[in-house]
Amino acid sequence: MKADVLIIGGGIQGCATAYHLARKGASVIVVEKDYSGRHASGVNAGGVRLLGRDMAEVPLSKASMAMWQTLDEELGHDTGFRRQTLVNIAVDEMDLATVQAREAKMHDAGFTHERIIDQVELRERLPHVNPNCVGGMISELDGYAIPFKATSAFRLAAENYGAQVIEGEEVMGLRRVGDAWLAQGARHRYEAETVVNCAGAWADKIALMIGDNVPLSHAAPMLMITARMPHFAKPVVGAISRQLSFKQFENGTVLIGGGAKGFADRANNRTRLDYAKLAAACRTTAEFFPIMRKASINRMWAGLEAYLPDNLPVIGTAVNAPRAFHAFGFSAHGFQMGPVVGQILADLVMGGQCQFNLSPFRIDRFDRKVL
Repeated sequence: MKADVLIIGGGIQGCATAYHLARKGASVIVVEKDYSGRHASGVNAGGVRLLGRDMAEVPLSKASMAMWQTLDEELGHDTGFRRQTLVNIAVDEMDLATVQAREAKMHDAGFTHERIIDQVELRERLPHVNPNCVGGMISELDGYAIPFKATSAFRLAAENYGAQVIEGEEVMGLRRVGDAWLAQGARHRYEAETVVNCAGAWADKIALMIGDNVPLSHAAPMLMITARMPHFAKPVVGAISRQLSFKQFENGTVLIGGGAKGFADRANNRTRLDYAKLAAACRTTAEFFPIMRKASINRMWAGLEAYLPDNLPVIGTAVNAPRAFHAFGFSAHGFQMGPVVGQILADLVMGGQCQFNLSPFRIDRFDRKVL
């Protein structure tokens, strides 16, 4: 099978890249070893978050947030996006000092989308919060989407423009021959001028086939969802210094995250839950919101996610091979950036230019430099 571009990985980054490329007229094949959205892109918490980003990510995240506001209309499919605001709660004066320093740093860089709120405004926005909490930081632009819906929306839109998405096809080998990349899948062979590595928790293996080495690790962030409860929290909720993350959906169910990790078995494509950590996450949630003591947990799960040592992704051009590009290692906060990453990669593939500074995301930034 032959195309202009072969994308390895059918998560939100891969499907968004396929959409932007196909819309520009490129012929695109996406190969996914399981099914589109099977791992991190389809089973994460769905946070569409600009608040609290690493400074290197802020320009990309701001551009992506603007795209999210009209993404359903652009793609012609429902992503589940809701602009609900995100509040990170400060539990004490130390937390307030942290957000004040953050606000000063953001303002110095010209960013004003994050705002400190006091205890009174915190209680106005979250009446059921523990009264001992002293304030927080807020971003009015933030919200959530439904991960599998959003990933599927990009996939369907890409297919509408002629992209092919082939599931159940693991890339077993990849090599450069002349002016083409040849990829051997479990069932078929593929040829393309350009290859894009969006393979998530398996991306280091694909990178090595391309010729780039990267210290990727993987983990299994866990989530829980409750039975329906009376509505008590419209904003998405986080915390400045504690592992707290939850959102209440329109149907009353509450999704609880916070970053607790289970056991990741990448070799066998499986995860296993750590119930002690899940119990701790429940206690933390109930500490911040006593109403959650009445909650019943309906379901718990974990997805395989890729992490890099600095918790920043790899985005950009391969350094040891021509016509190869990477987007992976989003360290459990890449879902929101999916739309803009797809656009960036399409721009790089089609024209070699990008409006963003991608140097913080270079794949070789961990290489030992010879003095």
